[in-house]
Amino acid sequence: MKWLAMLTLLFATQASAHHGWSEYDADKPLQLKGTIEESGYTHPHGYVRLKTAAKTWLVVLAPPSRMENRGLAKDALAKGNTATVHGYPHRTKPDELRAERITIGDKTTELR
Repeated sequence: MKWLAMLTLLFATQASAHHGWSEYDADKPLQLKGTIEESGYTHPHGYVRLKTAAKTWLVVLAPPSRMENRGLAKDALAKGNTATVHGYPHRTKPDELRAERITIGDKTTELR
């Protein structure tokens, strides 16, 4: 029984360490539009480097399985595509955003 409690605690600790969403400022939502310069459909979270008029952002997306389940295929994140993202800026990394949704073409995908 003791090992079960330890195992539960271990998984809970790993889950909270993985999802450090408090690092993003939900009080300052942003909408960015730009061109995808690079993308990754990788675990634990996909990403795009989005070049806007002001700078290039690292946009953290959802895990690939969630993006796929919600209809956002890997090829939609192709270099050169225009994307609009709505999300929250990182509190200490001025060029990072956690995306809540992404629009490519006429398709909007909810990521969270």
